Amino acid sequence: MKTLLIVYHTMTGGTRQMAGAAAAGAGDEAGVAVRLQTAVQTQPADLLAADGYLFATPENLAAMAGLMKDFFDRCYYPALGQLNGRPYAALICAGSDGQGALRQLERIATGWRLKAAAPGLIVCTHAQTPERILAPKVIGPEDLARCRDTGAALAAGLALGVF
Repeated sequence: MKTLLIVYHTMTGGTRQMAGAAAAGAGDEAGVAVRLQTAVQTQPADLLAADGYLFATPENLAAMAGLMKDFFDRCYYPALGQLNGRPYAALICAGSDGQGALRQLERIATGWRLKAAAPGLIVCTHAQTPERILAPKVIGPEDLARCRDTGAALAAGLALGVF
């Protein structure tokens, strides 16, 4: 059985909804175990035990969230050279364009020699004021469906041995 590890961080709930939708889509695929866990609880051993990854982060100040970056900081060197060729996908919950967070995540994945299984998916909430930025987020059904499809496609590729 293959394992898909979904690592996420959230402050306002939007990224958690996106990661949950991806996990639901991936969970429909026979032969793939899905592990959904926060960035804070994820350790290098979790990465080494998985066959593919989905990383989900909010965009904060035009970059990935600090606790997601902390996950990569803690796990990068212990896993370096041991994840080569494994597939990954990225989900970004952004208040604006999300490109800065996606670029950071893609650079880290390149260093780990991961293979992008899908283009990064950015969901823009258009939160631009302090009140809207800090408010709980509700991700719309169309965006959640896109997240679900990303998880399903990644799991299907793992199950079929495409990756």
